[in-house]
Amino acid sequence: MKIDNHVHIGVDPLFYVNGWSPYALDVPRLLAEGKNTGIDRWIVFPFVSYLGLDLAAMRRNEIKVAAEAEIPYRFENRRLMEEIGRQEPAARQRLLPFLMADPERQPEAQVREWETLTREHRAYGIKIQATIIQSHITALLKEGSVMLDFAAERNLPFLIHSSIAPDDEWSQCADILRVAEARPDVRFLLAHSCRFHRPSLDRVAELPNTWFDCSAHIIHCDCAVRGLPTVAVPTERFDSDYTSPIRVLQDLAAAYPDKLIWGSDAPFYSYEDAGIQLRSTYRAEVDVLESLPPVHLERAAHRNTLAWLGTDLKSSTNQNP
Repeated sequence: MKIDNHVHIGVDPLFYVNGWSPYALDVPRLLAEGKNTGIDRWIVFPFVSYLGLDLAAMRRNEIKVAAEAEIPYRFENRRLMEEIGRQEPAARQRLLPFLMADPERQPEAQVREWETLTREHRAYGIKIQATIIQSHITALLKEGSVMLDFAAERNLPFLIHSSIAPDDEWSQCADILRVAEARPDVRFLLAHSCRFHRPSLDRVAELPNTWFDCSAHIIHCDCAVRGLPTVAVPTERFDSDYTSPIRVLQDLAAAYPDKLIWGSDAPFYSYEDAGIQLRSTYRAEVDVLESLPPVHLERAAHRNTLAWLGTDLKSSTNQNP
């Protein structure tokens, strides 16, 4: 079984109103795009900006809570669960939904919503992208600790967007690792290969409750080649040949065989805004995965993913048992 651990479903109003891409992906398109790739299951969650944010501010590329703010991701999480529930049984069992979370805004209200939603639908974990919504991941150690408690009680892991960019105060690798160190009873995954930041990757290797994924791998290698600040500076970067995404993934798998997890970040395997264009395809991401030696491929796309999820998936379904 090959699992893609990182897929967004829905629509992102911030990206749409600013003319950026991508801004949408629905389940039928995901299933069509994944056809004939050999990928068996997808971990899915909503896009990042949510309807409780102020749309007029988003048009100015600003993040503000709407005047009549609803609970973060209340609509988006339910919309995703219901969309999955409408699929044919064979397709439904291939989709493993995560709850999307804002760690800083109304965390207790979000958890109450999760308690209601998970009585009707099964959730496999919790996803946070704190940078885009400008919500500090360190809130998980304060007001957002109720989310960690919810996860621990239900044996659910976290998948967290990571950053090393100096101007990103919301989702630094070091802060995510602080959270993981403080809560050994919860499993965490840092997305995007920790931006190839070698000290963070090494710390992930040391902690028993942390993993990392290589989502959007090809364009992150391109960022390294271009010298963009979205990845680690050369003196702190994992040593590899970033002109070859295949070589980089092989080197990561060899260095961290029990910690690397494969994911596409669909549809964010490409990214475009007013200042940058980074492009790849789902098929290209799968091709890089398949370049791994069989033992590393099986770990990255199956064994390590199951260890992080804490389930064997033998009876997975969107509906609660």
